[in-house]
Amino acid sequence: MLEWIIRLIETPEEMDAVQELQRLVWPGPETEVIPSHALLAVVHNGGLLLGAFVNEKLVGAAWGFPGFYSTPDGPRLKHCSHILAVHPEWRDSGLGFGLKRAQWQMVRHQGLDLITWTYDPLLSRNAHLNIAKLGAVCNTYRRSEYGDMRDGLNVGLPSDRFQVDWWVNTRRVEHRLGRRRRPALGLDHFLAADVSLCAAVLDPAGWPRPPEDDPILGGRLLLVEIPADFLALKEADLALARDWRFYAREVFETAFAAGYLVTDFIFDRAAPARTPGRCERPRSLYVLTYGESTLDAS
Repeated sequence: MLEWIIRLIETPEEMDAVQELQRLVWPGPETEVIPSHALLAVVHNGGLLLGAFVNEKLVGAAWGFPGFYSTPDGPRLKHCSHILAVHPEWRDSGLGFGLKRAQWQMVRHQGLDLITWTYDPLLSRNAHLNIAKLGAVCNTYRRSEYGDMRDGLNVGLPSDRFQVDWWVNTRRVEHRLGRRRRPALGLDHFLAADVSLCAAVLDPAGWPRPPEDDPILGGRLLLVEIPADFLALKEADLALARDWRFYAREVFETAFAAGYLVTDFIFDRAAPARTPGRCERPRSLYVLTYGESTLDAS
């Protein structure tokens, strides 16, 4: 596979290419596309737009702008990342990670310590990148963050989102992005510990359904399972997808209110049923830790 080059995007012509990339990644009404003039205005006023190019063709982009977050000493400046777009032909290539790493370097150079963004908590691919690979954490659940969305990925469901916090100067983030990256921890590792598990159950069609029992809170670790491929589930059974949306809303809001923080994400690939602690289907699970002492952990 060809290598990409990541650089700043600053010209009107390149902004038009970012528009086209949005149409590929989020197909739907034209009103969902952020126009070139808005991208340009943000970039000319403190924002960052990074593009990934292969033979001068745009195949990925990350766009964000300055914002504020509250502290006991008053508001502090942060970077609000709003777009991470990867061309469909380059998904699962590491390009999204490369764009976020470049963003991390640029924002640190600006003297900021926090980047925030939102994503759908039911999308395993996004969770794996944001939480497991980048080291972001989350204790904020936003209901219907963007109202009714009409693009192909979001239509038909409330636009609930996680807002993640990426503390760019912490050890946990430096360890995830450094050359000696922390190896991913598998499901077996967590099942061997004292954890509470919110496990999905399979319906007759083979789709995972939300558990009916309430989560058992009070321990140090909580595992919350989500569908391994939510978009495929949504296409096959929209009613079941809605059940998952409202289940996720309830379980994460309850856990966050009780003091839990999302600190890791597990993608457990399919394995023979005879393997202890494993299963025949892939599984995706969030790891929530009680308290905030893990913010600077690896």
